[in-house]
Amino acid sequence: MIFQQQLRIPGPAPLPERVVRAASKPMIDHRGPEFAAVLNDILGGVKRVFETRNDVVLLSSSGSGGLESAVANLVSPGDRVVCCVGGNFGERFAGMAAAYGADVVRLEAEWGQPIEPVDLAAVLEAHPDAKVVFITHNETSTTVANPLEDLVGVARRYDRITAVDGVSSVASMPIEIDRIGVDVAVSASQKGWMAPPELAFVSVSERAWAQSQRARAPRYYFD
Repeated sequence: MIFQQQLRIPGPAPLPERVVRAASKPMIDHRGPEFAAVLNDILGGVKRVFETRNDVVLLSSSGSGGLESAVANLVSPGDRVVCCVGGNFGERFAGMAAAYGADVVRLEAEWGQPIEPVDLAAVLEAHPDAKVVFITHNETSTTVANPLEDLVGVARRYDRITAVDGVSSVASMPIEIDRIGVDVAVSASQKGWMAPPELAFVSVSERAWAQSQRARAPRYYFD
């Protein structure tokens, strides 16, 4: 009798057989032309899924590394930022911002409830010096998908940079980076992408690149 194991957790997602076969191939030079061609092909595909023409950076890290790269490149110590918190991963984004010295304003929703755009508008009205808004698109811990388009629309109305945790949403839910105007979006390979863990994808708008030149948080690997 043959038993088949099915892993039904938020991630890693089961791998298609062709992905498993590809992982068994011999290593290639990660600084050579063959890898460069593979990388360019991958980034082109990632852009199609993100629905963006922005630059996309691939990091050899978990989704948390991708999120930390967003914080490290957008925040200076002492900067006021707004973190939308409605679950464990919103808490993580807020914790990262605090670790990099940001003055974190927490917009909190009861766990299991979405962040309301009207509440974000009120917070931004009250904190005109807040430079960046950190948003969790799909809060895995509570299974709540926040109204991303509306939240980003509010942030843009107040001319704030947006950084979005799309680790469990991109490739599983529509995100349309360019149409709704997300500045930084982060995803990771082990969720809807159905690939092995430890790859993060970060899309970066021109506004975000400009902010990264001004930001002064210490950074090296995630620069």
